[in-house]
Amino acid sequence: MLRVRVMGRRIEREVEWRKGMKVRDVLRELGFNTESAIAKVNGRVALEDENVKDGDYIEVIPVVSGG
Repeated sequence: MLRVRVMGRRIEREVEWRKGMKVRDVLRELGFNTESAIAKVNGRVALEDENVKDGDYIEVIPVVSGG
């Protein structure tokens, strides 16, 4: 299982880990795309194509823009 927290939205949940899972897969499962959120894996900013492993802690930081 992956522990996931969405910053600023008080959402914490567990996501089932699958072999070959990447950061982008976790974001999609939570309804984000790589342009609308940044992910930190175990406290380190991660690129969308980085693999995640069972037991990782992921923080999702939604990107806010406007004018």
